[in-house]
Amino acid sequence: METDRFTGMVSEARRAGHLVIQARMGFGELDRMRAGLRAVRDAGPFTAGTITLDSYTRCHDFTAARRALREHPESLNGFPLIAHGVPAVRAMLEETSSSGFPVQVRHGTPRPLRVLDAMVRAGADATEGGPVSYCLPYSRVPLGQAVREWSAGCELLAAQPVPMHVETFGGCMLGQLCPPSLLVALGVLEAMFFQEHGLTGVSLSYAQQVHPGQDREALAALRRLADERLAGGDHHIVLYTFMGVFPRTGDGSRRLLAESVPLAVQGGADRLIVKTPAEAHRIPTIEENAAAIAFARSVADATDANGGPAPTSTGLYEEARALVDATLELGGSIGRCLVAAFARGILDVPFCPHPDNADRARATIDARSVLSWSDAGGMPVTAVPESGPLTARRLTELLTFNRRRFDRPEHEPLGSLT
Repeated sequence: METDRFTGMVSEARRAGHLVIQARMGFGELDRMRAGLRAVRDAGPFTAGTITLDSYTRCHDFTAARRALREHPESLNGFPLIAHGVPAVRAMLEETSSSGFPVQVRHGTPRPLRVLDAMVRAGADATEGGPVSYCLPYSRVPLGQAVREWSAGCELLAAQPVPMHVETFGGCMLGQLCPPSLLVALGVLEAMFFQEHGLTGVSLSYAQQVHPGQDREALAALRRLADERLAGGDHHIVLYTFMGVFPRTGDGSRRLLAESVPLAVQGGADRLIVKTPAEAHRIPTIEENAAAIAFARSVADATDANGGPAPTSTGLYEEARALVDATLELGGSIGRCLVAAFARGILDVPFCPHPDNADRARATIDARSVLSWSDAGGMPVTAVPESGPLTARRLTELLTFNRRRFDRPEHEPLGSLT
């Protein structure tokens, strides 16, 4: 079976004992996007390219994207793929991408069909998302509609003569305060959804949370459950550097990244999505993205793959498996099961206000600094209620946990990332 270029490059890196490193990068102007891809490509071996789309395109407001590109391209917070047009984007990708440097389009829309069609015709190698992970956090689009469009989009990708790769975003969701058992379960369910619709090249993501040992346990659970539930093909594990409220200081952000890189290496991830010290303030520059990749590579090369903190033992795999099983027991296609599971509260993302999410479940960071359930809602997971009410002040403390942990002044500087 022919593999997609993304899977092929990750497999080559795995054989060579290297971590694939990737930045989340997107710029409005075509020339700047091209320069960014070149800079990342030249930052070192085993890097992958990213084109992150702008918010107008994500929301299908293509007229506004074209107007912004024409009048104020610097105001765009990503790359307006459709506004640029397929021929221009194809020419850029033909110049920059290769089997050794595949490029992934990150689009963020729950209604992906038009974007996926343009992406395929432009010659991109991969994309990411999923019917849940690109719907609940980003939109008010009904989950059933997202499932239908993602079904058609996956079938479009699967029908291409050149194999395409899709990464589930289910391991990231709102970015933080979602206990890992649910992140693992959603990642596996979305990957199963992709395979159900004919895709063979898939990867499963997980976002760094607040406790390195728990993150090690989560990565192991994700790998085990994926190996058990995904049929054939080749899949790999992706780790995201923390997606929540980011440290404000340069030293703090470097410490966070310096924790995520060993987590990827020692936790057995094949690919790492990095962030930069600019995350708390603005969109990173080309130079900052390239520097983050170089810094991560240097940390990865110095990391003992057999070291690091021991994984916690919280029953995370068992909880994730119970969530997957309870969802699939509803019967029918994976997409139908997902819609029904959220309607019944069997799956429930804490603090997510989407109309199709029950929003009864709650999470906390306990005395061990472990992310745990404080209210299970209707899910088959174990919860330990907090001693007091969830006030605005307490929620702010939870949201800023990592920022405060890494920005603490008593830490010594870790060195330069620029």
